[in-house]
Amino acid sequence: MTHIEEKALDSTFEFSAPVTANSPELQTLLDFIALGATERDRDRILPFDVIDLIRRSRLGALRIPVAEGGDGSSARELFEVVIRLGDADPNVAHIVRNHFSVTERILRAPRSERNRRWLKAVVDGAIIGLATTELEVKRSGGGAVVNTKLTPDNGGYRLNGKKYYSTGSIYADLIFVRVLTPDDATAFILIPTKREGIDLIDDWDGFGQRLTGTGTTTFANVRIEADEVILDTDTDKDNLPYNIVPQLFLTAINAGIIRSVLRDATNLVRKRPRTFYHAVSEQAADDPLLQQTVGQIAANAFAAEAIVLAAADALDRLSATQVQGEESETAAALAASLSAAKAKLIVDDLALRSATLLFEVGGASTTKQSYNYDRHWRNARTLASHNPSHFKARAIGDYEINGTPLPTRGFF
Repeated sequence: MTHIEEKALDSTFEFSAPVTANSPELQTLLDFIALGATERDRDRILPFDVIDLIRRSRLGALRIPVAEGGDGSSARELFEVVIRLGDADPNVAHIVRNHFSVTERILRAPRSERNRRWLKAVVDGAIIGLATTELEVKRSGGGAVVNTKLTPDNGGYRLNGKKYYSTGSIYADLIFVRVLTPDDATAFILIPTKREGIDLIDDWDGFGQRLTGTGTTTFANVRIEADEVILDTDTDKDNLPYNIVPQLFLTAINAGIIRSVLRDATNLVRKRPRTFYHAVSEQAADDPLLQQTVGQIAANAFAAEAIVLAAADALDRLSATQVQGEESETAAALAASLSAAKAKLIVDDLALRSATLLFEVGGASTTKQSYNYDRHWRNARTLASHNPSHFKARAIGDYEINGTPLPTRGFF
């Protein structure tokens, strides 16, 4: 066992302070996460220990201002970390995606007693999951709710219903749920996952992102307090028309996957003991064709990271407009959403092509299950499928040609 493993697995180990975007402790955390990533993916070992380490590191407080106990990282710094986390283990990166998405919504909203309480929980290490999707709704992403409903109960409510694709929630301390109010309005609640009546089921059976806990969540007569319900009319609700962070998050994970592909491709060529009889060089490392292929993957990794961080810069510009008025904020939000949408179209393609190029440098032997190199393509393809590119490209084209605003919320 390495020093990193011994240190990380010590249940009494505590980080001296929340990890920051540039701290050595963050690199130690990422190194530990990367150590078992291949085996976890191949053997479907759920990373509860890794998420507990993230909880103890308080990585989830990256974006919370320093004055409130967090790191105060910019959006660019956050997405630099997401790329590095996607490189270490894209399953783990996806698990915390909804945490950062919900945290961002709370941060953008005016401070209230409950918002401060939720942010304090994050600073203390709480991880937030999500449960919003209902299969009965025929047009996904639109925010409709039909069967997860609140009913009045003694000054509060009871919640009954079922959600699907609840990514990360089996690992989470709190869960953010889209619900229907007694008067049939859509609202959100943020409640502890351990509350009586909540059942989190790991029934995701996709060929990629198999460790994210993207399963079914059921609510059976769950007690909900009145101040846990976030109504559209509440003054401490985030009213940004676009849902940019979770979309760019997936793209950043794919950028991280390309980094991981590059490392595997480089190691394959360096260590490859044989080559083809008709190859131009005796040693694989001297073969110009293999050098060209690895060079292409390296260029893809560079381009993907640059594109993601350019879109993150647009998010930072959006944050800067909050004090400038609604018109400036709306324009900046549209620009940030467009940047994230365009980034997805390019980076997803680069990730899938890079994952295929890996097999060009290794040959047939690299398809052995023991290597698990197919995880890169499986995970990248699954991430890309969350938000199909052709729908995204059409919306961008409609905007460029006709000036039609992008769809709001949902997948934008």
